Amino acid sequence: MKLDRREFARWSALAAAAAALPSTRLFAADEAGRFTGIRSGVGTFVAQGGTIGWLMTPEAAIVVDAQMPKTAPACVAGLKERRKPPFDALINTHHHGDHTGGNGVFRPVVHHIVAQENVPGLQKAAAERRGNLNEQTYADVTFANSWRLDLGREKVHADFRGPAHTGGDATVHFVNANVVHVGDLVFNRWYPFIDLPGGASVRGWISALEAIHARFDDDTVFIFGHGSSRFGITGKRQDLLVQRDFFAALLEHVEKGLKAGESRERITTATSLPGFPDHTSPGSFLSLPKCLAAAYDDLTAHSG
Repeated sequence: MKLDRREFARWSALAAAAAALPSTRLFAADEAGRFTGIRSGVGTFVAQGGTIGWLMTPEAAIVVDAQMPKTAPACVAGLKERRKPPFDALINTHHHGDHTGGNGVFRPVVHHIVAQENVPGLQKAAAERRGNLNEQTYADVTFANSWRLDLGREKVHADFRGPAHTGGDATVHFVNANVVHVGDLVFNRWYPFIDLPGGASVRGWISALEAIHARFDDDTVFIFGHGSSRFGITGKRQDLLVQRDFFAALLEHVEKGLKAGESRERITTATSLPGFPDHTSPGSFLSLPKCLAAAYDDLTAHSG
């Protein structure tokens, strides 16, 4: 996607806001955070920012995402009560600050930080725009399409299915537990953030969700990067299709307006999409008009 100077400045500001917002707004839980077990040694940690997933067994220790510098210490402390470090790996699902900001806190207690190969560059570029380059800790192990780790009774698979929420989204599958962390590929009934400067693709996002839905079964538990208080941060395969259908409706709305010759302003001022009454906005940053604006810019950038 090519952006002119004005569009780049606007999207850079939005990307910076995306990194800053979760530290004060998203998942405003108690300072100690909240640990919840799912099954077979896999669970979640919620405080502020993207949901942290973890595997803690006598044989293995994996952490997925690192939240923020202020909340990561509470997560580390709680995980130490479950298993003595060092842990096998910290896996970043993507580069956003509410998922990588705590990398430096985890670095002393993990053997490796793992991410899709585009993540370090995207993380650095975002940090340069925010002016906090010196606060970054990057993955030291990267992969193009897949990464595998055999931990005895448990196996961990990380996979990249192309540009979606960003240009480097990974899903993390705890194979025997049959639990999958999908990062911000699902904002469960929240209006999502579509990070175009970070490599996002709305159509790619739809394709990724369909591929994940096809890959897993009705017994699979999914961990989501974010979710509304009503629907939560874990769910089932059907929740993937709700997210997919939202994006399909988003594109349909924009394409209809483009065919009618409507202006960008008119197309992006809708306050609701038919069929999605449960979608909510936790604040002005995550809103339907911003989703529509991103979809409009994505479609028009690739038209012709």
